Amino acid sequence: MILMVSVQNFPESIEADKGGADIIDVKNLQEAMVGSAHPNVVKQIRDSIADPKHVSLTLGVVPNQVGTVAMAVYAAGQIRATSVKVGFLATPYDVAVEILKASKEALQGTETKLIGSLFADNHLFDGGLDPHLMNKLAAAGECDGWLIDTLTKDGRNLFDFVPEAELRDMVMEGKELGMSTALSGHLRLQDLDELARCNPDIVGVRGAVCQNPGERETTVNREAVAHFRSELMKRMTGEVAVHGNGHSNGHTNGWVVIDGRGKTCAGIIAALTTQVQNDKQSLVEVIIPDVLNIYDVIAWSRKNQHTLLSQRNDEDNKAVRILVQP
Repeated sequence: MILMVSVQNFPESIEADKGGADIIDVKNLQEAMVGSAHPNVVKQIRDSIADPKHVSLTLGVVPNQVGTVAMAVYAAGQIRATSVKVGFLATPYDVAVEILKASKEALQGTETKLIGSLFADNHLFDGGLDPHLMNKLAAAGECDGWLIDTLTKDGRNLFDFVPEAELRDMVMEGKELGMSTALSGHLRLQDLDELARCNPDIVGVRGAVCQNPGERETTVNREAVAHFRSELMKRMTGEVAVHGNGHSNGHTNGWVVIDGRGKTCAGIIAALTTQVQNDKQSLVEVIIPDVLNIYDVIAWSRKNQHTLLSQRNDEDNKAVRILVQP
């Protein structure tokens, strides 16, 4: 998991950067429910924060207008945003797919990734698009990844609208499809265990890393960002356990080796999925660099009724090797 911090202006972007945010996500909280920042603000931040640090752009809840959204997405590509998020509230499914496809086309020739977004509390709004359609919509719309967020500002957060188990299944499905997965929506430090068990590629926050934690109208604070990221890392390394123990160790070699070092969790799961789809006879040994991804591989194996033959520590590479029999 990497940390995405939402900012509204250049000073906040510096605070997020100095605090260790992996992704600086630029948005405008004053415009509609969630809106876009002025292009000059995004450009200033992108020009000031060097690669490989990510600077993403949020379009918020977009109108049901294919050309208008595609033009905004095109601008994101020209500004060199790492990614651009296109969110849907009361949009018919087929129209949302059309908008995403047009947006993908608008990004041709750029390195900007297209992220489809739905809101966990869409059912509170007339005609709200069901967030459980996220994977289907993102795949049909040719997205590189997706984000599930919230719009409600009454104290409830992501887990109040979609249970942990459902979010975990959605995240796993997204990884199997090879897409990046992101969860956001008034998340707090006390939600980190649930988030870690879901293990999305990206965790998005704002209020939790503001000067007054929980008050997203105050400014982003570098110390709060650093603290949140530190707690996130504790779960990734296993210093804070979020799963039960009891997995056996063994020593064996696989026929096919998938090296997950340097890959996202989505990349590991997608590689495993492709391997067993193409070859159901070979044993697969996967090298996994962190604790949370270990549990994802175990969950993937169980979900797809594969057999876990062994799990052993690879001290030389600071990784774990899991042997799977399809």
